[in-house]
Amino acid sequence: MVHDDYHSYWQNTPALHATCNAHHLRELLFLEERYQQTWATDLAHLLGEIRQAVADAVQAGQTTLTAAAVAEFARRYQVLLDCGYQANPLPSAPPQARPPRGRPKQSPARNLLDRLRQHQAAVLAFMDDFTVPFDNNQAERDLRMVKLKQKISGCFRTVEGATIFCRIRSYIATARKHGQAVLPVLRLALLGTPFWPSTVPACAPA
Repeated sequence: MVHDDYHSYWQNTPALHATCNAHHLRELLFLEERYQQTWATDLAHLLGEIRQAVADAVQAGQTTLTAAAVAEFARRYQVLLDCGYQANPLPSAPPQARPPRGRPKQSPARNLLDRLRQHQAAVLAFMDDFTVPFDNNQAERDLRMVKLKQKISGCFRTVEGATIFCRIRSYIATARKHGQAVLPVLRLALLGTPFWPSTVPACAPA
């Protein structure tokens, strides 16, 4: 499950988790532009470098990066997190008669650093498993038409109507992923001979 790193998403414990690096890149860019955090710039470049290394490996027919490359990327990732923590130390709390309730307030940089450290395996899942995408943009594109339909036309009146709509959108999305034009495959479906991918990858075990 590739998601945006909201706390509630981590409660789905049976799932294997990966986090969307497009969101991380936006947060890192914000820290660079707003707070001049150089470690954020370097970490964004590192994620891009890893992404390119994975793409090059896939192009070469490889299924994994070398153990040495993985170890080096992980080392550089940790070094940059350490630099980030050094640049964003915890503020010293003033003496108080009663300690404040809840979690202490942190800066945006410190919050991001904590998430990147705590969920490092999920952040770099695309490096360890080439079937894991770098981000969840494709899933968001596939869901966008459902939200657009809801925004323009409102909710569905029946479950049957919602099911039909989702089946049509799923069929179109699958055809596009296999390089098919939309109108011809819709015509095939109406003729009773719908497009079917020649090879369907097996689902990973839950």
